[in-house]
Amino acid sequence: MNYLAHSFLAFSDEQIVGQFLEDSIPNRDRYSYPLGMQQGITLHREIDTFTDADPEMQDAKKIFSPLVRLYAGAFVDVSMDYFLANSLSDDALKNHAEKVYKALRKYEEFLPERLLKMVDGMEKDNWLYNYKEDWGIKYSIQNVLNKAKYLEKDLDVFDLFLNNKPQLQKHFDVFFPKLLKFAEKINSEF
Repeated sequence: MNYLAHSFLAFSDEQIVGQFLEDSIPNRDRYSYPLGMQQGITLHREIDTFTDADPEMQDAKKIFSPLVRLYAGAFVDVSMDYFLANSLSDDALKNHAEKVYKALRKYEEFLPERLLKMVDGMEKDNWLYNYKEDWGIKYSIQNVLNKAKYLEKDLDVFDLFLNNKPQLQKHFDVFFPKLLKFAEKINSEF
């Protein structure tokens, strides 16, 4: 899952921050954060492990694998944010995006500089809300391509997404309810 799904599956502002910290800090530093952020970091990892092991997501990766090989999972994650955004009402999506930006700003002293710069761009361009748009997901797909060390930057991953949208939607529809229940279970164990 990507930024929208991870933040959507958090159960507190501190967990939202932890969800974002997970990809930005060394593992050894995770226990130096407040408990709620530690829970968010743990929740992020559990979500990623659950997602990677799920047969539905394994099938979704097969759509992207021929073009992007080992990066297929990253493109599936971005795709799932598109379907999550479009499963929410416009007001719910706007409110969630605002909640996430407020939580990140509230705890910005905990954010590494690189993450803080990303949050600036994310908030300015309202990434979380704009995941619902084709152009918003195209932008996210290009970001993944730009960060990928071993991929050409002009691969037609977005066209692959568009051409397989109905199948990816089916994968989301089957998978996301399971993921939501899983996240609730993990949160109840904190």
